[in-house]
Amino acid sequence: MKRSVHFLESLFCLMLVVFAIGRIVFMAYNSSIEPISWGGMFHALGAGLISHDLFVTAALLTIPWLTALYASRHPNFPLRTVLIPYYIVMGLCVSLIVMADVVMYEFWQFKLSAVVLSYAASPEGAANSVSTWFFVSRFAMVGMLMLLIIVPSILLTPKRIEASPFTRYWFRNISIIWTFLLAVGLFLSHVGDAYFSRRLFLNHAAVNPVYAFTASFPMEKKYRFLSEDERAETFRGLYPEETEDITDTLLTTQHPDVLVVLIESFAGKFVRELGGLPDVAPNWSRLIPEGIFWENYYSNSFRTDRGTVSAYSGWLPYPTVSMMRHAEWHASLPSLAATLAGQGYATSYLYGGSMTNMGKGDYLRNMHFEHLYDYTAFAPDELDGQWGANDSTSAMKTYQLIAQTDTASHWMMAYQTLSSHEPWEVPYHRLDDVRLNAFAYTDHCLGMLVDSLRTLPQWDNMLVILIPDHGYLYEQTYEDPEFFHSPMLWLGGAIREPRRMDVLMNQSDLAATLLSQMGISHTDFPWSRNVLSSSYTYPFVYCNFPAGILFGDSTGVSIYDITAREPINELPMPSPERIRKAQSILQTSDFNP
Repeated sequence: MKRSVHFLESLFCLMLVVFAIGRIVFMAYNSSIEPISWGGMFHALGAGLISHDLFVTAALLTIPWLTALYASRHPNFPLRTVLIPYYIVMGLCVSLIVMADVVMYEFWQFKLSAVVLSYAASPEGAANSVSTWFFVSRFAMVGMLMLLIIVPSILLTPKRIEASPFTRYWFRNISIIWTFLLAVGLFLSHVGDAYFSRRLFLNHAAVNPVYAFTASFPMEKKYRFLSEDERAETFRGLYPEETEDITDTLLTTQHPDVLVVLIESFAGKFVRELGGLPDVAPNWSRLIPEGIFWENYYSNSFRTDRGTVSAYSGWLPYPTVSMMRHAEWHASLPSLAATLAGQGYATSYLYGGSMTNMGKGDYLRNMHFEHLYDYTAFAPDELDGQWGANDSTSAMKTYQLIAQTDTASHWMMAYQTLSSHEPWEVPYHRLDDVRLNAFAYTDHCLGMLVDSLRTLPQWDNMLVILIPDHGYLYEQTYEDPEFFHSPMLWLGGAIREPRRMDVLMNQSDLAATLLSQMGISHTDFPWSRNVLSSSYTYPFVYCNFPAGILFGDSTGVSIYDITAREPINELPMPSPERIRKAQSILQTSDFNP
């Protein structure tokens, strides 16, 4: 009888072992990202156990504890039978979270969070990125972990608990301990409590994935770093209200035809002129001397859905929410396409993949892109890529559409590439590394597109803007500010002369800067700055990802962990002022579409 009462202790130990196994698998599976020593592994295990695992386990076993407490007063209560469904649900949820955290870290390099749900709502993205075997093998891992949780939980649980003075005494004492663990876990524990190292990967290994996932769900006004007075004072002047003037004219006309090419994942890591790898993008190197090259341009975020909104709405991304997916917020967003349409420009958007991915089509329609072209605009034999039409095919389609335009009319076209993305399968073979080869292929296609456009009469009045949607973690982590450092190049007959621009700017600043060059007001773009205005007196960049924010100015750069609420990296030296400014921007933009 006494053994039957102690089943909760056995279940508690079982879950602690499960989390320890998950942590070890996490570190082993992702060892290619950052090798880890035995000492680091044991430290991560200990830090995770003390900081999170005890509290999370207590929370997960609250229902068995309360059910057993009831059963101790009702001797005929079928305890095991009643708890079996809970064990199945708990085992499934815990296994999915733990293994998804292990697998997804390779791609995102931050802990599994509620962000994953927005991407899970568009499963075609994941399906196009990896093979069927990848899914099968990873779900097999989930199944094995489920069995490890469910089967022992059922076997350890007694069929019934007999009432006795010892049972009541035991439950009184265990209830005190349980209540203490739950109270500490709910009210005093934070994700960052598990952080123990200066190495972000070790800290992420220590964090319990169930705790991190549940704590990440967005709440209204989630980020409150500063008092309202301090926030307002720190934020004042960061985004000037009046930047309509221009101190430098880059174009020969205020009415150019505009082609914006949003390039998948193409960060400065792949461009030699930004200190990147030397042989990936020879066409960028060839074209840079022919155009206006922005050397200190930073993407705002880490994924296409966020970068798209920053580029075309001049809006700051939110760390844990995709504004592209929330159609109810689109009416509040400004739009580069809508503004130009109001000036008589025809607008269109071409993408070789599906417009249903991440709500892309809804966003673009709501931004008043008049004509949308996706994979349905291509012949079946042209859909030669995992995502749809490869970049060579879609680049040729872009050329054909522009060739058909009337030289007497004005237009803005956006073209989005897709081949420099998992699974890296492209009809091009120049580099041995399949990832670098995919980026080299996209570079080849961009060079082909620009060279083809030069032959058209439309070229004389054309402005071609090449920008990436975000960076890619190739031999990098989010501790490296160079992940966000990106190339931007303006080409075409409409540019006044080739130049290099060293002004510090964000992706979200494109709208105001371009509209100012065209003599068009950008007052509808509160988060977009005309970086060539006399009012742009304090250049800085602000970037974010689900676990952190970056702020860089002339003094250096700070990357701040918004879950642990402590700096991740500060160069060349710590700066509380940079961190306060980053906090004030996030706090001001927090759920304020």
